[in-house]
Amino acid sequence: VQLQASGGGLVQHGGSLTLSCTASGMNMGTFAKGWFRQAPGKEREEVACIGMSGTATYTDSVKGRFTISRDNAKNTVYLKMDDLRPEDTAVYYCAADPPPYAIPTMCERPDYWGQGTQVTVSS
Repeated sequence: VQLQASGGGLVQHGGSLTLSCTASGMNMGTFAKGWFRQAPGKEREEVACIGMSGTATYTDSVKGRFTISRDNAKNTVYLKMDDLRPEDTAVYYCAADPPPYAIPTMCERPDYWGQGTQVTVSS
């Protein structure tokens, strides 16, 4: 099983990026899927998570700016990031959490991780 993340890059303050993460080797249509990030010198944090029905959760700092979505036919999860800020600079990782899970705690302990993609926001 492999999660392949892509879409990172360098963008100016206020710009947008969309990350993608495609799973191979297993159909993850019933998994919760999430995005995490880790900035230099900081702990990894959960950014957003989406259940198989489409219910999504977000960390407070990205609410209203980031949108997580999924396409189960493509085994892919996306993170659309708008109004990017320098504090969003980090390595972003996708992850998958198998069922069963409850909405409030989905993505807390994912079993599968992608390799990470760098997002850099210049001021």
